[in-house]
Amino acid sequence: MRDIRTLTLGQLTEYFVSIGEKSFRAKQVYEWLWSKQQKSIDEMTNISLKLRERLLQDFSINPIKVDLMQKSIDGTIKNGVKLYDGLVVESVLIPTETRTTACISSQVGCSLNCEFCATAKLKRMRNLEVAEIVDQVVLIDQQSKMHFDRPLSNIVFMGMGEPMMNYNNVVDAVRKITQPEGLGMSSKRITISTSGIPKMIKMLADENLKVKLALSLHSAIEETRNDIMPFSTKFPLTDIMDALLYWYKKTKSRITFEYCVWKGINDKDEDIQALIKYCKKVPSKVNLIQYNSIGEGKFDKRNIEAEQKYVSELEKAGILITVRKSRGGDIDAACGQLANKNV
Repeated sequence: MRDIRTLTLGQLTEYFVSIGEKSFRAKQVYEWLWSKQQKSIDEMTNISLKLRERLLQDFSINPIKVDLMQKSIDGTIKNGVKLYDGLVVESVLIPTETRTTACISSQVGCSLNCEFCATAKLKRMRNLEVAEIVDQVVLIDQQSKMHFDRPLSNIVFMGMGEPMMNYNNVVDAVRKITQPEGLGMSSKRITISTSGIPKMIKMLADENLKVKLALSLHSAIEETRNDIMPFSTKFPLTDIMDALLYWYKKTKSRITFEYCVWKGINDKDEDIQALIKYCKKVPSKVNLIQYNSIGEGKFDKRNIEAEQKYVSELEKAGILITVRKSRGGDIDAACGQLANKNV
């Protein structure tokens, strides 16, 4: 049976008119579904019993369910989330002293083949639906209030999957999250992370969503990046930069480059200088990420000295760089580790 949340407001309106009901019923139900996040048609109390019974005949609501929740020693919470068809994705609540961030998944598995990422080892089963994405945000907001006594403050699309490969549903989910008739959260607190698909970056720029953009870069040398992220042979760094320049022209929002440093892979002076040169082409900042092992020997050797040199050289070049501390590594909840190991 079709989940009623797959219908747009316009489709809901058409449905109610088609069964002889007033069109305003669509707005009532839409509010229950997206603003009030009601998961039971029976509880839509301003709808007559007869109409609720008709809705139950025609539609279902298939919310996500927490299959397994794990809590790290640093407070990070990882949820194994079961979907209506039995498939599972993972989403993460990352707390700090000042905020709580939801790391959201957009696909079951992943379409790409980044060598350092555990999710990339999984087969992509399907894209998540809009409601399944929004449900993750609602769940983590509830957990944030319960465990940290404050609402969710930030959202990053950095969980399982490549958001740009589920473009329409991700964009629609962002609208549901930010619109007043939805969750009413600020778009400025949402970051969409991509491995770099130029056409989709340009499309996102045209959406006027006012979200932030992060690019998983890891090398500004073409050959090195292609070795780390084999799919990127289809998307040269020049094409990606063209898309990033378009992004900045349209949004005036600078890009964050996500970057890990591995011994023997991207830890040489030429790697640092290539990154500096790339960063200077577009307003940007670098987020240096501590790598989290997934048992792949090639990438298990983190080069801390090189990380420190990256910081020194980028700062000297006037490029903003931050070092992100890894969170949730003891429960495989850190960046690149989401792989449904406990399913």
